[in-house]
Amino acid sequence: MPNSAAIVPEVQYATIKQQGEVAQLGMWLFLVNETLFFGALIFVYFIYRTTYPHEFAVAGKDAVVWCGTVNSVILLTSSLTMVFAINAGAQDARRAMVVWLYATIGLGCAFLGIKGFEYYLDFQDQVVPVVNYFAKPGEGTAGELFWVFYWVATSLHAIHLTIGIGLLLYMLWRIRRGEITSVYYAPLEVVGIFWSFVDAVWIFLYPCIYLVGRS
Repeated sequence: MPNSAAIVPEVQYATIKQQGEVAQLGMWLFLVNETLFFGALIFVYFIYRTTYPHEFAVAGKDAVVWCGTVNSVILLTSSLTMVFAINAGAQDARRAMVVWLYATIGLGCAFLGIKGFEYYLDFQDQVVPVVNYFAKPGEGTAGELFWVFYWVATSLHAIHLTIGIGLLLYMLWRIRRGEITSVYYAPLEVVGIFWSFVDAVWIFLYPCIYLVGRS
């Protein structure tokens, strides 16, 4: 197993610190594109919500608010455990780093499990556009636009979260190989940035989906 002294930068970098800085810069640039993508999606949502306020309010009342609320708490907690994992990496506390990463993975899986159950409830409630949709009184045809946004946005978010879980598993593999220590834990920070972005996206999606029509 490699030790801290054996960790050296790739040939294209002068120092291990420079390698970490470039990795973080690459992630931030990637997230700029992701922000534009989700930002455009939410912007279109607000255009339609402003155009059809009543229909969206009626449709939004069918969203399973307890699922969204519990998942919000889960994701916020997972952000905290991710920070603890990075902090453990900085202190070379390998055991704590692994424990906090497993906790973050577990919370991510819990989120996906609840979301899957919510999708099941949505199907039972016939709010799946094209596949199984029945317009409730007051929704009109515009109400279906709310559910199109719901399925597109939450599905994309779930895909990103699944990718994040995969990255965390990869981090555990690298820790086992001794490639992440207090000397070089930038990969863990990079994954933490991605994880925080996924959580931030959900914070924006939550009021769009679960609070509309409930104020």
